Amino acid sequence: MPTSTPAFTESTATRLRQLLEQPELLAIPGCHDALSAKLCEQAGFSSAFMSGFAVSASRLGLPDTGLISYGEMLNQGQNICNAVSIPIWGDGDTGFGNAINIKRTVQGYAQAGFACIMLEDQIAPKRCGHTQGKSVVSRDEAAMRIQAAVDARNEGADILIMARTDARATHGLKEAIIRTQIFHEIGADINFLEAPESLQEMQQYCQSTPGYKLANLIEHGKTPLLSHAELHRMGYKIAVYPLTLLNNSIQAMQHALIALKNGHPPTGLNFNELIETVGFNAYYHDEEKYKTD
Repeated sequence: MPTSTPAFTESTATRLRQLLEQPELLAIPGCHDALSAKLCEQAGFSSAFMSGFAVSASRLGLPDTGLISYGEMLNQGQNICNAVSIPIWGDGDTGFGNAINIKRTVQGYAQAGFACIMLEDQIAPKRCGHTQGKSVVSRDEAAMRIQAAVDARNEGADILIMARTDARATHGLKEAIIRTQIFHEIGADINFLEAPESLQEMQQYCQSTPGYKLANLIEHGKTPLLSHAELHRMGYKIAVYPLTLLNNSIQAMQHALIALKNGHPPTGLNFNELIETVGFNAYYHDEEKYKTD
């Protein structure tokens, strides 16, 4: 009996590389669970970013201050990556330990299905880049972290490496730019200077550092919210909105709860829209396909 050869499927990392090769800016929303990732895909986004801030808030109900573990982030990422076909970027925090831990984290994220992992130079326990109390490791240790990640990629982990520095808040813009330049020289696929505070700082970073650069755009955060066209002209390749969905979903739930408490249940989606969104109709289709008499 002849057997068929399964069709070759490109990895999500390969598809992300192809997206980055396109001339336009890549705008990606943040997600925090499988449902929010599916909503990103249904809305037509070509990629999405699993935010550690949002996962910590939604999964633990706790702030992004290093309280969530590698295992919890990995499990959340597996659920997200399995729910969608678009490439997912994963927040890898500080790598969850020393250089060997970082290599394991990169390998684990690749196996979970992530297309890219973000690693940063904060001292653990880390915290959101737009909040107070940050501190960073030395320049040498920051470089070592990215070298370990790049080594894991070069040894077979099919995943892109995004190197982030938070040194702007602790050591100033000049040191932060030096770190992004070092990360690029080491071989990071993408670099990310967190929380520049003005147009001038954003321009200086873009003019000083080669390679793909990411702008982290948080509503009412430290970095100016610019249009996609302005960011692209400045030299950014990626614009990520990590907290937009979490922020708006919290607000929507708060409003719904107030209305419910006051005896006026909000309408929201009609039930048919709800069951379509979460996948009931696709399930019914498969159920009918495999039904026996």
